[in-house]
Amino acid sequence: MLRKIRIILAALFFIGVTLLFLDFTGTLHAWLGWMAKVQFLPAVLASNAVVVCTLLLLTILFGRVYCSVICPLGVMQDIISWIHGKTKKKNRFRFSYAPAKNWLRYGFLAAFIILLALGVHSLAIIIAPYSAYGRIAANLLAPLYQWGNNLLAWVAERWDSYAFYSTEVWIRSLPTFIIAAVTFIVIFVLAWKRGRTYCNTVCPVGTILGFFSRRSIFAPVIDTEKCRSCGLCGKQCKASCIDMEKHEIDYSRCVACMDCIETCKDGAIRFECRYGKLPRRDASRTGVGSDVSRTDVESCGMQKDNSPKDQGRRAFLASAVIAGTAVAAKAQEMKTDGGYADVSYADKPLRKTPLVPAGARGIKNFTDKCTACQLCVSVCPNNVLRPSTSLMNLMQPEMSYERGWCRPECTSCSDICPAGAILPVSVEEKSSIQIGRAVVNLDLCIVNTDEVSCGNCARHCPSHAIRMVKKNPDDPDSLLIPAVRGGRCIGCGACENLCPARPLTAIHVEGREVHKEM
Repeated sequence: MLRKIRIILAALFFIGVTLLFLDFTGTLHAWLGWMAKVQFLPAVLASNAVVVCTLLLLTILFGRVYCSVICPLGVMQDIISWIHGKTKKKNRFRFSYAPAKNWLRYGFLAAFIILLALGVHSLAIIIAPYSAYGRIAANLLAPLYQWGNNLLAWVAERWDSYAFYSTEVWIRSLPTFIIAAVTFIVIFVLAWKRGRTYCNTVCPVGTILGFFSRRSIFAPVIDTEKCRSCGLCGKQCKASCIDMEKHEIDYSRCVACMDCIETCKDGAIRFECRYGKLPRRDASRTGVGSDVSRTDVESCGMQKDNSPKDQGRRAFLASAVIAGTAVAAKAQEMKTDGGYADVSYADKPLRKTPLVPAGARGIKNFTDKCTACQLCVSVCPNNVLRPSTSLMNLMQPEMSYERGWCRPECTSCSDICPAGAILPVSVEEKSSIQIGRAVVNLDLCIVNTDEVSCGNCARHCPSHAIRMVKKNPDDPDSLLIPAVRGGRCIGCGACENLCPARPLTAIHVEGREVHKEM
């Protein structure tokens, strides 16, 4: 029963987190955004003491249930391992006990902490579990989801239905795509052959939680009186942490998946309190225990049979209904200029200072806390955010305005960021935060190059920071050129996005190291 409850909860979290990266309509984020904020590393970076303490308390009580229920990368490994077990009957019992490779575990953890302390986040975040899965979902799964949506939109259009609308599918960053693909291949191979090898050797979160799960109160306990030493539990343990020769369980690696309990036909393994009143054979050292009555188990706060809460099932059904019906809530944006000619995107300008979203406060706060999970990139409705290709902040999002501009009324990225890299801001606050300043290059302006009147940047500036002045003040019929009033510019990029000059726009936005409120 415990295993079924664990599987149901793991499925809810896995589907919910995955939908956060797939849903380009932004409908599910208000309902499921909390699932990203309860991930361990983002909660630590966001200084969310409530979430961190809750996760540590769960680990102390029940072991590494975070790894088997909440962490999407851990659940993905379980799915891969389960599929392999179904391919051939002999693969069901392909695992065996392996001593803990502590030198490797602690080495990866030490390297992770040192890289974070030195500010080399681009290397550290590669092995972070939540962000690694986020990059896999955003770069590998999201395109498939969007192509499927576009196919449905094409079919629906033939039936004069607009329940679906097509969306543009494009690779936002080739280096990030490659890293996501390589990460998936490595994790797939490890999970296919050895189950939870990645969690118990590479993952820094798994190593940290392992310190607390060593003395977990409730855990699988082997009853040596009932055990026939058949070894089936060890062959089913994807964490390779059950040593049947010594009848010991390495609780620092056990992820509380309950597979061993389900496998044992003699009832020799039970999930119970490890520190009961009745003495057990080396229980404090090895986790081996004698037979404990039902009364003693319940005295530790555990019931024999538990069922999942109805609230979780209702939340899953509600999310499924919303995901199926809410895609029609947004109108499709035009992809052509006037509906006749294809849009020619401008080249990305070489910015001296990168742009980060309002709510980030500045570049330093953003780079220190961002885990490069790509969630903000996935939810950006204007295609402004994309992973950086710079080595110092590789894969961390940055803003660019070739395909859209940052609309003042949009706060999607600040609402969804789980790590505190982009703090929540209201629409009113965002409209008064200067994230950058527009810079005009008159040599590229079509007023000078083509001798035609334009003024596109001034007409579309939402903060009225651009005014048109005479190119030749002494000529009453002189053409007008743009001039930027820096005190009003918020750096939204409307001018840059809508500038008709190609291949480089005549106006672009330079970022601010520290954001400024007007």
